[in-house]
Amino acid sequence: MSPRAVVLIDGEHYAPVVRDALAGLPYDVVGALLVGGTEKLRGGEEYGVPLVESLDAVDADVVVDLSDEPVLGPRERMLWASRALALGMPYVGADFRFEPPAFESVDVPSLAVIGVGKRIGKTAVTGHVARVLSRDRRVVVVAMGRGGPAEPELVESPPTVDDLVALARAGRHAASDHLETAALAGVPTVGCRRAGGGLAGAPFADNVAEGARLAASLDPDLLVFDGSGAALPPVAADARILVVNGAHDVRAGLNAYRVLISDLVVDTGGADRDAIASIADVPVVPAELRLEPMEPLAGRRTAVFTTGPAATGHLDAEVVHVSRSLANRDALRAELETVDADVYLVELKAAAIDVVAETALARGADVVLAMNGVVSPELDERLRTLVAERSLS
Repeated sequence: MSPRAVVLIDGEHYAPVVRDALAGLPYDVVGALLVGGTEKLRGGEEYGVPLVESLDAVDADVVVDLSDEPVLGPRERMLWASRALALGMPYVGADFRFEPPAFESVDVPSLAVIGVGKRIGKTAVTGHVARVLSRDRRVVVVAMGRGGPAEPELVESPPTVDDLVALARAGRHAASDHLETAALAGVPTVGCRRAGGGLAGAPFADNVAEGARLAASLDPDLLVFDGSGAALPPVAADARILVVNGAHDVRAGLNAYRVLISDLVVDTGGADRDAIASIADVPVVPAELRLEPMEPLAGRRTAVFTTGPAATGHLDAEVVHVSRSLANRDALRAELETVDADVYLVELKAAAIDVVAETALARGADVVLAMNGVVSPELDERLRTLVAERSLS
């Protein structure tokens, strides 16, 4: 039996051409959706199949795009592709095919935090979610990263700076996301790895399914999955939170797919709210990230190391240097040559341990970890509502 197809057509193509093309498709065409160019139609056109108003108006297995410029340009096609993938259907054209990401089922209630790119505060939001929800339930975080372990690794207690330095000296990536979450959120965390990421966020290779099974063996009430950059945790989470900011266009590529499969959007600064609303009716919560030391600085001379903009005026310290070069080792080492401080306050990212912490310890200075605290008057209430609606408590 041939797969059932709903087909995108436009009025720029003459009806006889479209009708013959539909008849020649290797699918059982159950509907056609007119996506534009209607000003050129004379009226009464016959396409040989029913016209429908939306992709989900009929039961179909695949979306076929028979449209073209000028009705559907690249951005418009990516939006239709996002809609198709969000419905679980491939999106197929003359020389392309997009498959919906495959998600592994998990037996424990689960929530995933995903993003539209790197350096947007996604792991900070994951940590905030874990801290809030762990107040009255047992939460385990499953994190994946480009520098994660070859086998899923359980970190049950928050690692100290000394623990992290020891890992770095053993050749490990000591600032991997799972170590950051375990150190700063204080919940059991399973570290996984991934390589590559598709346009819709599917990892090319990963060990997250194994990590999910390890996390489930701890008998948690809730699993929180932390995405990696724009890559999605390949699990069928019961709910998803999408983190966005103004540096990433939610209409670019297949970012609209990420919006469509999410239940809540957290804007960490400058996101295009109108663009989000044009894609889906999903709540958007504003949030700010604020650097928070994990122990008092007590007015000491402090050098601050982050991966991006971070205000320091609220810190109880004499700030003598601010570096935003954690992800650039050459620039970071050059900066460190000029730093004279009693405390090195470091965000647990990139070269935080193997370069900054090692330098500080060699100079007899203290190293204090900093987390990006999520400041939002709305987020916690929205989170509790989401948990209740999805029966994740």
